[in-house]
Amino acid sequence: MKDYTELAEYLLKQAADFYPPENHLQSLETLAQYIRQNQAGGKTSRLNFICTHNSRRSHFGQVMAQVLAAHLGFPVETYSGGTEATAFNANAVTALRELGVAVERLDEGVNPHYRIVTGALVSETFSKVFSAQPNPQREFAAIMVCSSADAGCPFVPGAEKRISLPFEDPKISDGTPQQAATYRERALEMGKSLAWAFRRV
Repeated sequence: MKDYTELAEYLLKQAADFYPPENHLQSLETLAQYIRQNQAGGKTSRLNFICTHNSRRSHFGQVMAQVLAAHLGFPVETYSGGTEATAFNANAVTALRELGVAVERLDEGVNPHYRIVTGALVSETFSKVFSAQPNPQREFAAIMVCSSADAGCPFVPGAEKRISLPFEDPKISDGTPQQAATYRERALEMGKSLAWAFRRV
């Protein structure tokens, strides 16, 4: 992909002929309804994507939702967090850049900060627990993108909605010849699923 707009158009086109798996269908319908109701009420939807380590899938969710919101002009803010903090995985960063997302590293260290630029929407992301700043403390949807965090956090303080949407961890491919392809595949899978929901807003 050349840039985020091409990525967004690709995801939306893919979503047109996509039917979510049974374990995702109701969750994606709930997400679409949440965004739709907020828009009708003149509110911004704040989406916090949560997994265990806030290193891969939660960042994919945050960035793909931002890409789609920027392209469609939806009033949506995206965040990510974990049940513990580690670092935004380098393989995940590479996959997003290869898909056309502008991901700028802002500092060095074991848990660097990154800026994600998609048109008028700009966010900063790094690994953190889901309740840490700058993540919202109330009036947000908690989207659980890994089964471990989903099971471990039956209640997310401050969340208006808690949505179970687990995906397989691309970490299983680390150090294998399939690594790059697996990370891109997971990012696109999550993006296509979110695009399915965004199309229904």
